[in-house]
Amino acid sequence: MSPSTTQIVAATLFALAIAHTFLAPKIASLGHRFPGHEGLFHLFGEVEAVFGMWSGVLLIYLFATGGFKAGTGYIDGLNFTEPLFVIAIMVVAASKPVLHVAKLTVTQLARLIPLPRSVAFFWLILTLVPLLGSFITEPAAMTLGAFMLRDRFFRAHLSPRLRYATIGVLFVNVSIGGVLTPYAAPPVLMVAAKWDWNLAFMLTHFGWRAVLAVVVSATVVTALFFREIKHLSDTHDGASEGGHIPASVCLVHLGLLAGVVVFAHHPPLFMGFLLMFLGVASAYPRFQDRLILREALMVGFFLAGLVVLGAMQQWWLQPLLLKMSPNQVYFGATALTAITDNAALTYLGSLVSGLTPEFKYMLVAGAVTGGGLTVIANAPNPAGYAILKPFFENEHISPLWLFVAAAGPTLIAIVCFWALPS
Repeated sequence: MSPSTTQIVAATLFALAIAHTFLAPKIASLGHRFPGHEGLFHLFGEVEAVFGMWSGVLLIYLFATGGFKAGTGYIDGLNFTEPLFVIAIMVVAASKPVLHVAKLTVTQLARLIPLPRSVAFFWLILTLVPLLGSFITEPAAMTLGAFMLRDRFFRAHLSPRLRYATIGVLFVNVSIGGVLTPYAAPPVLMVAAKWDWNLAFMLTHFGWRAVLAVVVSATVVTALFFREIKHLSDTHDGASEGGHIPASVCLVHLGLLAGVVVFAHHPPLFMGFLLMFLGVASAYPRFQDRLILREALMVGFFLAGLVVLGAMQQWWLQPLLLKMSPNQVYFGATALTAITDNAALTYLGSLVSGLTPEFKYMLVAGAVTGGGLTVIANAPNPAGYAILKPFFENEHISPLWLFVAAAGPTLIAIVCFWALPS
């Protein structure tokens, strides 16, 4: 069956959006050559705005060719729960009391590890926090991990090599660290209920492999940069900055965070918890830093654009996946994840009946394996990108160097998820 004109237009816009993502730093740099239009070039150079802008082009096309009902009908048929959830979880998880508890916990655990404090702290952020994503959801883990890395390490003027190595491991580990449970990783969530993947299944088929891959990747990068990490001052661990925060305030914020997580698939409820949080934050501003509302909204805009454009890619993605053997689908999913959201791949797989258990495993394993290669590969990646990009040259993270940095941890994940026997 031949694709429709609209599907071809959507695929073309999707390809242009991907190319725009890689060219965003170059576009932003044009603002220095044309200062009269610096703001415009900065807007088009914002990675978080790319998919939202190109999805706007698609909507204009739909309205122009099909009328009001065609545009609104298409939007009404999409599910924007994930973008809304990421907005809510980013704002709440990045609040000062929640970060205070997270940093205090990691600091106490770091004291139990027979390594220099800064080294132990670094290793724990790249292991414990991504694995916590299986319980507090991956976007929350990404937000906490990125903020702790920002406050404890990125502000200490790390070398460019260590900055990229760190974000590469963080993105990959968050992608695979959420598969211990069937509800925390978006690509797993898309299929778990339909394929009857419960907690026991996830732990025995995915969980131990994820733990092994996360620990090995974090250990390798820590060992490679041991000397540089060790020389960072241990006098500032970030756990007590900003004065005392009462335990009652921390408990209230943790309760609101738990509410957002528990009702992650019910937008009216988790958005209600977000509004309650905003009320509490405005009532006690002395216990808050600046809320990351702008960053969260930009990430939500990015993911919403990905939903709008990605929903029309089924016509070529699904047949491509179904032509592959289980081994081919593993590597195919790993590669395709770099240019599409990994949850979109597994969702397409869930629409097909009669898949073998091996094919199902390989599809999801490949999707989470490739989830750190690009900013669009996994839903939480734009959150980490938005938090850490100010510490890279020209406030942009190079897509090429991110891919290179994530390649090593991705190979480790391949060994754990594909090469090791069941």
